Amino acid sequence: MKRAWTTPPQQRVERIMCSAEPGRDDDNVKSDIKAKKAELGTEGMVLKQVQHIFDRLHLEENHDNKLSAADVLQITEHSLQSQESCAEEGLIQTFLQKLLMMNYRARCINVKENNEQDRTQQRSNVSSEDDGDIFDDMSLSNEQSTQSERIHPMDVQMAVFHCADGFLKQLMITKLSQCQYALPLLVPDPDTQQIKFPFWTFRQINKSWKTRTTNNEIICQTRPIYKVETPMVCFFRFGSVSSSKSHLMNSLINEKHNTFFHRNCPGSNRTRVLMDGVVEIAWFWPSGKKTDRFTDCVAFCNLHGDAGDHEKQLQILTEMASVNVVLLPQLQRTAKHAAKIQNLYKDKKPLIYLFTEDESAVTETKKGKFKIGLKDRNQSDVSEELRRTINDCLSESSSTFSLEDVSKHSDIRVDEEEDCKRGREAAQQMMSLLEKKNLTEIKDSFLPHQGKLWHQWSQKNKELHRPQGEKTEMDISIKQMDLKKIRELQHESDISEFIKFFIKNHSNAANNLFFLKWLGILLDEYTSADLSDLHQKYDEKWSSVVKLKEDHAKPEKLKAEQAELERISEDLQAAAFGLEHIMREIGQIYESCSSVKKDKKDLQVPFSSLPSFAAEMMISGFPLELMDGDGAHVPVIWISAVIDELIQKLGDQKVFVLSVLGLQSSGKSTMLNAMFGLQFAVSAGRCTRGAFMQLVKVSDEMKTHIKFDYILVVDTEGLRALELAGTSTRHHDNELATFVVGLGNLTLINIFGENPVEMQDILQIIVQAFMRMKKVGLKPSCMFVHQNVLDITAGEKNMEGRRRLQNSLDEMTKLAAKEEDYDAECFSDVIRFDVQNDVKYFAQLWEGSPPMAPPNPDYCENIQELKEYILSNTAKSNGMILTNLKTHIKDLWEALLDEQFVFSFRNSLEISAYKKLETEYSKWTWSLRSAMKETENKLHNQIENEAIHEVEETGLQRELKKTSEDVEKSMSEFFEKDKDKDILIQWKTSFEIKIKELEENIVKETKRKLNEVLQQRDLKKKIDAQRTHQENTLYEKSIEIALKLKDKANDEETLKKEFDLFWKESIKKIISDTPPIEDIDIMRDVREILSDTYKSVSVDLWNESSECRDIFSVSSYADYLQLKKTSGFKESFHRVAKDMFGFALPKEYNTQVKTFVTDVDQQTEKSIQPYNISKMGYNKSCIQELIDYIKRRVTEHQDGPGLYVFKNEFFMDLVLSICKRANTIITDQHKLFKEANDPVIYLEKKREEYYNIFRKYCHGATSAAIFGQIICQKLKDPIEQSVYKKTARDLADEMRSNCESLNGNRSNLEKHILKTLAEEEDFDKYMNYIHNPRDHFKSFIRDEVSRYITDKFSVSVLPKMKKNIELLQQKIMKAAHESTEHVQENKGDVGLWLKSFTQRLSDVLIFSEKDLSGVKHDDVDDFNLLEDVIRQELTVPISDINKELNTDSLDKNLDCEFRPEEILIDHFCQCCWAQCPFCGAVCTNTIENHDGDHSVPLHRVTGLKGFHYRNGNLSADFCTTLVASKNRFNVSNEWVSHKKHKKAGGVYADWRITPDLSQLPYWKWFVCRFQKDIENHHNKTFEGSGKIPQEWRKCTKQDAIESLDEGFKMEQIYCKSALATVIPL
Repeated sequence: MKRAWTTPPQQRVERIMCSAEPGRDDDNVKSDIKAKKAELGTEGMVLKQVQHIFDRLHLEENHDNKLSAADVLQITEHSLQSQESCAEEGLIQTFLQKLLMMNYRARCINVKENNEQDRTQQRSNVSSEDDGDIFDDMSLSNEQSTQSERIHPMDVQMAVFHCADGFLKQLMITKLSQCQYALPLLVPDPDTQQIKFPFWTFRQINKSWKTRTTNNEIICQTRPIYKVETPMVCFFRFGSVSSSKSHLMNSLINEKHNTFFHRNCPGSNRTRVLMDGVVEIAWFWPSGKKTDRFTDCVAFCNLHGDAGDHEKQLQILTEMASVNVVLLPQLQRTAKHAAKIQNLYKDKKPLIYLFTEDESAVTETKKGKFKIGLKDRNQSDVSEELRRTINDCLSESSSTFSLEDVSKHSDIRVDEEEDCKRGREAAQQMMSLLEKKNLTEIKDSFLPHQGKLWHQWSQKNKELHRPQGEKTEMDISIKQMDLKKIRELQHESDISEFIKFFIKNHSNAANNLFFLKWLGILLDEYTSADLSDLHQKYDEKWSSVVKLKEDHAKPEKLKAEQAELERISEDLQAAAFGLEHIMREIGQIYESCSSVKKDKKDLQVPFSSLPSFAAEMMISGFPLELMDGDGAHVPVIWISAVIDELIQKLGDQKVFVLSVLGLQSSGKSTMLNAMFGLQFAVSAGRCTRGAFMQLVKVSDEMKTHIKFDYILVVDTEGLRALELAGTSTRHHDNELATFVVGLGNLTLINIFGENPVEMQDILQIIVQAFMRMKKVGLKPSCMFVHQNVLDITAGEKNMEGRRRLQNSLDEMTKLAAKEEDYDAECFSDVIRFDVQNDVKYFAQLWEGSPPMAPPNPDYCENIQELKEYILSNTAKSNGMILTNLKTHIKDLWEALLDEQFVFSFRNSLEISAYKKLETEYSKWTWSLRSAMKETENKLHNQIENEAIHEVEETGLQRELKKTSEDVEKSMSEFFEKDKDKDILIQWKTSFEIKIKELEENIVKETKRKLNEVLQQRDLKKKIDAQRTHQENTLYEKSIEIALKLKDKANDEETLKKEFDLFWKESIKKIISDTPPIEDIDIMRDVREILSDTYKSVSVDLWNESSECRDIFSVSSYADYLQLKKTSGFKESFHRVAKDMFGFALPKEYNTQVKTFVTDVDQQTEKSIQPYNISKMGYNKSCIQELIDYIKRRVTEHQDGPGLYVFKNEFFMDLVLSICKRANTIITDQHKLFKEANDPVIYLEKKREEYYNIFRKYCHGATSAAIFGQIICQKLKDPIEQSVYKKTARDLADEMRSNCESLNGNRSNLEKHILKTLAEEEDFDKYMNYIHNPRDHFKSFIRDEVSRYITDKFSVSVLPKMKKNIELLQQKIMKAAHESTEHVQENKGDVGLWLKSFTQRLSDVLIFSEKDLSGVKHDDVDDFNLLEDVIRQELTVPISDINKELNTDSLDKNLDCEFRPEEILIDHFCQCCWAQCPFCGAVCTNTIENHDGDHSVPLHRVTGLKGFHYRNGNLSADFCTTLVASKNRFNVSNEWVSHKKHKKAGGVYADWRITPDLSQLPYWKWFVCRFQKDIENHHNKTFEGSGKIPQEWRKCTKQDAIESLDEGFKMEQIYCKSALATVIPL
């Protein structure tokens, strides 16, 4: 959009130029234009010049679409460039960038020439030396220089000002004020020439100064600049003068600084366009020193241009001025503006004339009228005379002015439009509620939610996490109830009218930003005076206390003064009142409503909408309080909700967190404000308390350079804050430093001055914070900013400074290492740190002494260099998305609440990312295992068909190659494209290694299994040959009889009768020749072996009638143990243990035995599989080997270092318990073997098939027809087996995708197990889960598969079976057809056909030539007929198979290892099954024998495992509570703190248990629901110290079940060493 300047005069001039008549020469046209211009004045030409300026500055689009503060505050490419010069198109950005950094050199930007065109043109116009004419050449030179004139610096400033919206103007004027520049007071509109007063832009400026009273006392004052009433001195000029008015004014205010831009400033030229008629104002602020030029505040106004041409401005200023100063060359009655000059002289106000053509000193022409000559006079003398004269005039004048007076003038337009006015009115209405209120009491009255109740809650919450003594669940429950009551009281507190008004106006989007700005301005105004007084009182009292200490005053007096100092400190905290306190109140209203889960009765909006207010404020550029400065607490619920709202409004943007730490008043906030143009509080009365965060947007073009959408800047209160001097401790500073360092991707460590004591104080705190980050695996970076260095250019001095800093850091590292129990010798052991590049030296902030000193431009350049360095190095940091930031804040704060930060820190971001990686890893491993299963099945068929006789690893690897490549590709995409890729990258290498290891392992395991199949094939050849012989003998005999009966027995009844007689005799003979396969009794065999082998044990123990305890469900093994003789104890173990430990068995012994029993059970279960009983049959030696293995393990365990041995009963119960479990597996497998190999059972199944063939022979069927039918009948069993195996694999795949309990990792499976247990409410099943988790997992998976097959049979399972049958049928017919073609092409016989046919099916069916070895088929020669017969007859077994399909088909017809449940069990249960030694929760690591500690996200109540106190009461504590307490447990007659449980050794040393109060309600419900059952089970009660908190009983079953979904979102807490190596399945 082009700038729509209204330029009618210009247009009229241009019309004259365009309408020149033909034939008129140029001179005549020019003459007309000149005449017209004289008529219209210069208005049109000025407007044209203005348009030209805006075009050159590329601001033509910003007339209607104004520049906003958001536009200029975002990080752009200019942010990475420190420019002293730039092209014209970059002037605006460079000016604004420098101005925002308070660099007063913003007005001194050199403009680069865009090209050589001007210089080339100038050189081409130069005449030769011979024909030169000085008059022509000099004229030409003047004309050229005019054409190439650069833009005036003040035109740049004013052009931006005109194109800025109200908020950017305000920001500009604030920064100009900080630069000690004059500010625009009256500004003519370049379009309409209407005079505007930018009142709004002055509103947020506050100034502090000091005055000296007649009693020589120094008075400090801080006031909003628009409220300050001062005398005004106005400067004007009439006509053209040789001296600079602005330069002269600068000499009065600050002779070392160009407050007003003048003709001698760099970049100044004659083409100034936008400054004519502008009135600028500047103030002199005294410092209270005797050297002050003026004893009080004085305002100086400067009207730019000829005052005679700007009557309105002249009138306004002369009316308000206390003293008028006029510059003019000399007095002439005939002068153009003589009348105006005369009127000024007649006015009663003091008037000083400065004559540029007069040499006289100061002369008073009449009272209050002075004359000073300037010609050929010393500038300093003139300045001093003028200063004295002004002071004299001011001493006689009582008139003052304020900016508010200007706004009342009728001839000017104030810039505060309707939105601004409405915002002001709303803010004023709010402020009216505070009238006549004591500032120190306002927060208690108007902000009740953040007062005592919030502080009590914060304190109670810290007490909850930091117990002082032994802590029980009852204590925790009481504290949690207290916290809940406080929240309820907060919720019941009335919302003040003040806050109601705020919420109401905040909801009005139209004037919301103005309302907030106005409210901040008015609150600052309201509090500044009182805060200034309090600070002065504090300083005086502090000085008094220091003097008393030096004088060794009486303790009583010193104590009284210190108490008074403390009271003032409290008043200071109470008196601080700003927007942050209002938002803190909103936050506490939200947290109280969120805690009680309902709205407040007097809240006008839903409480869920409150975080949106804060999010909008952050987006608009306001800082948000992150840590409450008064309560020293992070309101995690509120902060999380606000970040959620930010995500809703902005998307889940990626942020780089930049934080700062340093001593109080060391310039942290000033540095951040200068660097990014932010709004952190910096005045002496408003020191930062707590921590604040503010967003800085990264522009779109910059996102190609840096990887973030926003920079989140975190400002903090100073370490060793004076306000906390009486109450703060080193702990507070450590807490703050740890939080800020942990939060930041980069932390700026701000050091002010060169005091070594102060440096050491802050360095030790910071080093300790970084050390903690190192220990928990966080990797922030840091930079040291050394401010107020006097000579930053001295290279040698800086090198020495760096060396001293490095030495100090190394020294502090050693001290911190001792405190943190960490091995580090130097700072670089803790964090990557380059002392050359990561230490920046800053010049002092002020160029002179405040309040008149401008910021040091060298300081501003240092800021720019630091900003460039930070932004250029962001590529080294990963940053985080807002979602992760929210989680990270919560993790840091929760760890800080527990005093042992390193012990308590839980990196949820890494945990979440690792959980995601674990899920993906589960998919990758499943893909590899599934592919290998397919290969294994194919090769298994080939082995059984004797198609292959050996298995090589290289062949298996080739089979797996395609899947392996797909997995590698999937892994690569996951690590490169996932949103958490920066976190995940740390595990990429280890997971790639583990995937390779897994591939190698499954290849080796598959080879082992297939080699076993090879061995078993050879071993069972005799069985198979016998069965085949029996089958074929029956075939041959039946054929013989059929041939005899051919054409003789035509009726079906006769045939049936003959066949039945033949069949009966044949079976009878087979039975007599073959002994039947007997049923087995495993437990009888077990007892026989035990009684025969272990005669030392009483035979009665092995009788069937004797009772056996299930060793897997006993709660204590004390009855099984006795002390070794070498232990020195003679009494029974039970009694000695009770006397020693206060309970029946030391906990570690019970855990050791439990672990031993579980391991033996797992190993024996594994050892059963290789016997392959379903194929080889059962042999008693199998049981003998199992018992021998168990005995060997028991002996080895007893021979170990333990103090106990097992009684005989232990061995008996262990063997019987394990064999009872094995009984089902062995019996089922033997049943399959019997069905497959018992001739009567097997052949009876085939009776119908034999009869059909018999009948066909009787009816004269051809050999091909008979042979085809025999083939089809022989194919039935292989087809069945192939179909069931393939369906089982397909089902396992489908359930991994579709079954909720099985479609994730093991944690997800456990969640569903717990849900099912709660729904069934079966205590015995719970005990099985707690004591035998592995068995329960297996049982659950089997139940899930069974339920899935039943529920999905018709819609999923049956269709799969039928599809697999159909596919197999097609493969069989294809093999038959191709074999027929093969035989016909090669003129082969039936032997060749059969060989080809079986080979083509060897991958998919266990079917080979040997299956037909006894069947005569030599006379088969019609292969087309054979193919047709197979096609026709194959439908019979296919139909039979289809009829037999039902929900039990897989279980009845498949070996255990091929069933879907076993495939899934193999996937889920090859993991760690170690149980917590306290509560029995199972380690969630999914690798057996993994590296690193065992851990689990959610522990249980320890009493569930029988853990109890010395008095016998069951413990109601969670492990995660115990490790946060000072409670102890006994190990080998030694008491060990739960906090240091690893020091107990043994199983305790292998577990990492971290403090956590987020206990699962599930186990609280379980304890209450089954209290009596648990007590009966352990024969102990939940009483005394173990009493169940009443609050637990409020948990319903529904609560318990719902809590599982939230609880299992938490992932296993891995220690860093484990994270790199632990790989889940």
